[in-house]
Amino acid sequence: MLIPRAPRVAAAGLLLALTLPTLAACRTSPDVAAYVGDATVTVTELERGVEDRLADDGIAEYAAAGPADYTRRVLGFLVEREVYAEVAERYDVAVDDAAVRERIDQLMGDDDPDDVYAQLAAQGVSRADVAETIRQQLLREELARAEGAGDLSEASLRDAYAQVREEYVQPEFGYITVADEATASAVAAELTAAPEAYAAVAARYPGPSTLPELTRRPAEELPPVLSDEFADAEPGTAFSVPVQDLGVVVGFLAGEVYPSFEELREQVEVVVAERLAAAGAEVADEVREDLDITVNPRYGVLTEEGRLVRGEGGVVRILADRPEVQPAGPGD
Repeated sequence: MLIPRAPRVAAAGLLLALTLPTLAACRTSPDVAAYVGDATVTVTELERGVEDRLADDGIAEYAAAGPADYTRRVLGFLVEREVYAEVAERYDVAVDDAAVRERIDQLMGDDDPDDVYAQLAAQGVSRADVAETIRQQLLREELARAEGAGDLSEASLRDAYAQVREEYVQPEFGYITVADEATASAVAAELTAAPEAYAAVAARYPGPSTLPELTRRPAEELPPVLSDEFADAEPGTAFSVPVQDLGVVVGFLAGEVYPSFEELREQVEVVVAERLAAAGAEVADEVREDLDITVNPRYGVLTEEGRLVRGEGGVVRILADRPEVQPAGPGD
């Protein structure tokens, strides 16, 4: 990974994958929460699903703000599970548990899984929900490959790298702290004339505020006191900035560097996988529309915004456009 991530980033990454369907219906039975084609989600199954999730204290706290809303959320997950079971059967695609674990590990990166899952639980998402939703994402990718929409081959990854590498360009820079402006001017002129001599010049002014060698980092990680000057500098030029209690800092921008394909491989794989998943989603949506999904009206009605909300009965339809899991409370 090029940039260390805080746990919230992994949680955000997983939440981007998690989507809740909006629910809908027509045919009903007191014992059935939802019909999904020939399959059903029974009321008992729904109640058990809610109960299992509430065993997690974080989820229980989230759901307490709106128990009925949380029941609708769980029903959304259960219905979507049945949709993808039908998708997998119709197109003869499958994703094993090992692939799911691998993708989750990739999204987690270096973050502590317990911390990430705790953040997700605080938003009403269980570990089982994560695993199932990642499985669905992988199924969409498999669908795309099966339909000839792309793949994760080396050639495809390199094509994607060429398209996204601009997003990861990094400045190559250095800075040397000297005692006064006269010395700073001399050092700046020396670096501009001979950039390859940076290490030798820096060695003459060692200290905690001197970089011994040129380095590269994302622009947002540049020293704050120098960031504006680096942003305005031309490659191969130097500048000086007086810093109280330090002296004068000479900054040198050697140029911009693109991370190599291997350095960005993990990010590129995610980009390509997301493109495949989007293509596969179109196929899955066709299956969803064909299933005549119906939901017991007791669980809510569909708003104009496409969200399943509390209601007094009526028809609620599952749509292709599904809102992302939001960090707000369940009653929002």
